[in-house]
Amino acid sequence: PAGSPPGPTRPGTKRLPQAIVVGVKKGGTRAVLEFIRVHPDVRALGTEPHFFDRNYDRGLEWYRSLMPRTLDSQITVEKTPSYFVTKEAPRRIFNMSRDTKLIVVVRNPVTRAISDYTQTLSKKPDIPTFEGLSFRNRSLGLVDTSWNAIRIGMYAVHLESWLQYFPLSQIHFVSGEKLITDPAGEMGKVQDFLGIKRVITDKHFYFNKTKGFPCLKKSESSGLPRCLGKSKGRTHVQIDPEVIEQLRDFYRPYNIKFYETVGQDFRWE
Repeated sequence: PAGSPPGPTRPGTKRLPQAIVVGVKKGGTRAVLEFIRVHPDVRALGTEPHFFDRNYDRGLEWYRSLMPRTLDSQITVEKTPSYFVTKEAPRRIFNMSRDTKLIVVVRNPVTRAISDYTQTLSKKPDIPTFEGLSFRNRSLGLVDTSWNAIRIGMYAVHLESWLQYFPLSQIHFVSGEKLITDPAGEMGKVQDFLGIKRVITDKHFYFNKTKGFPCLKKSESSGLPRCLGKSKGRTHVQIDPEVIEQLRDFYRPYNIKFYETVGQDFRWE
């Protein structure tokens, strides 16, 4: 009816993200997103928009429309782990904003590959063995770097594309291993990197022995924990120790180069 007041408008504005969790798949990105969104100064998109890899032709306004509303004091965050291995993603994100803060969650590349394979196997039980997919010729030790599960873990190679556009000071690396053993410590560093107060502390976590990783308490006072979904913490497929050893040897030079580049030893050796 004419003259009636407009409906309640939600406070805040939809903004392009100031920080993006760009990788890596099966590294712990969902945990980082769920943990950081507890912070009152952070609003995060829950789903993966895949804008900078699959939906770029839809344009920035489409991307912005997906974002949660934020107040001036809040940061907008999104995560799509496949960005880290997408050749065009660094340039596209740089073109959106050269000030974008990037978060990369990394974990031991061999464990990451097994986790990746375990996830695929749960959806496609007919796929070849992990060993069969990992090697072009196992007796010669020739690893198949065209298989995505192997390729993603070559972090030093992918990082080169990012460093053409962003300084290391704008990229924060989270240890997927420490995210399990010391979630508050790792999230403290993430909060520092984002320039927000350290609100998320060890009071927010408890360790779930069944799943084997930390769960989030809803708030410091609430006793009701929130754990990640059923697909998280799956039991990995058993892999021949010799195969693991060969893959460790394969990744070693990439790992060392990665440590040297980022100035951080993740102790995967």
